[in-house]
This record gives sequence, structure tokens and C-alpha cells, in this order.
Amino acid sequence: MTERWKKNIPRLARNAGLAARFRILQWAGRVLVPSYRFKWPQLDWWRDPEFTRYLERFGEDRLLNADRKWIVYQLLRLTADIPGDTAECGVYKGATSYLVCCANKFSRAGTKTHHLFDSFAGLSEPTATDGSHWSKGDLHCGIDEVRRALAQFNDTKFYSGWIPDRFPDVADAKFSFVHIDVDLLDPTRESLQFFYPRMQPGGIIVCDDYGITTCPGATQAIDQFLADKPEKMLALPDGGGFLIAHRPVMDRAIPLC
Repeated sequence: MTERWKKNIPRLARNAGLAARFRILQWAGRVLVPSYRFKWPQLDWWRDPEFTRYLERFGEDRLLNADRKWIVYQLLRLTADIPGDTAECGVYKGATSYLVCCANKFSRAGTKTHHLFDSFAGLSEPTATDGSHWSKGDLHCGIDEVRRALAQFNDTKFYSGWIPDRFPDVADAKFSFVHIDVDLLDPTRESLQFFYPRMQPGGIIVCDDYGITTCPGATQAIDQFLADKPEKMLALPDGGGFLIAHRPVMDRAIPLC
């Protein structure tokens, strides 16, 4: 890319319409990150004011997680009539738990308690299988910040500690929705081992880190755990995946004829 083009791109973008600006963005993407696949900018949910306010509240409006938050927001609708509590393993700042608590508030299946499990001290020590992207202590967020973010909700319980140390506290509960976002092999495996047998029929487990190259250990843990199970992880286009409890699916990707 010549220096003249570098200087002219901002001016061209300012003076162009949406379609032309998008073509400039695609052109720049082909130069800078050739394998990157863009999506159409004319998506209704991008302009949903309520959801946009939620993203801004948690600082997610300019990050790369908005798609995954929207998918969780939609998947929660499938569990509105399913009894059972909800849980999140790996809470960070509470953005996903906020969506879960909103859904619980309007559940048609009675009162649901949301259980939050986190070290509140960042990630544990990655194994060799987890690769080099993460380090111990990454994604640290204190419990007081999360409590403030969810202060408007009454039916929440916090469990501070390393996974799976606090899981026995809810050993007698049944669950309709569980979100696993712990990035690493060991806590992902431990979370699935505990919650899978406690899911209500039709309940959903979402694994935020599935199919993401920065979290190879999490993907491996999930595939190994589900290898002999009728449910399989359904990979999502934005990263992550989900399964529906007691709902068998084809045990491999559909071949493209």
C-alpha cells in the first residue's frame, strides 16, 4: 500500500456512503488480514437500541464479543419454559450473567437462582495443551465489581474459588442453562463433568471458548467429554458452541456434497 493511498483512505471513507465505505473496509481487509471474512453491516440487531445500551454498559460495544452475547441472548429464549437454576463458570465482569439474570426474571418456569462461579483472581495456570495465548491471572475482575454490575437482581449466588472447588455447594440442584467461559482445558472439563448430568431435558450448555484457536485446550476438553455422549457441541460462526441436553445430534459435521 503506497503512502498516498494511506493518506487518502480516511478522506475517501468520510466522503463515501455506507456501501462505498464497506467496500473500502473489505479492500483493506484483503490487504491486511486476507483470511478475514466480513459480514453484512445491515443487520437489524446491530441497531437494536436496548441491546446496544447493554453492550455499552459493559464496554462490549466496540469489542469482538457482541455476536456471542447476542447468541446467548437468543438461546436463553429456548429455556423460558424449562425449570431449573442457571449458572456461569467464568464470570469476568458479569456481562453474560446479566443476560441470564434478565431471562430468569421473565422465566415462565418459576423462580430461578443464578449461580456464579469464578476465582475472581483471573485464570489459573494454563497447561501445555492450552497454548501460549493465556497466562495465569489474565481476565482478572474482582467480585465487588461483578456484584455492582448485577446489583439489581435478587436471585444470585456467588461462589469464589477455583473450579471445581465450590461445585459441591450446588450438587443437589438441576439446571436449565449453563454458560462455561473458562478458556482452559482443566476447568472446562471439570465444568462439563459436573453440570452435564444435572441438566434438565431441553436445557442448554453454552461453551464460549469452543472452536477458537486461542483456546485449544477448551475445545479438546469438550470434544473428548462428548465423544461417547448423544449430544454434540454445535459450533457457532462467531466462536463458541452449544448443546441441548437429551437432544441427540449427528456425531460429525454434515459432509458438503
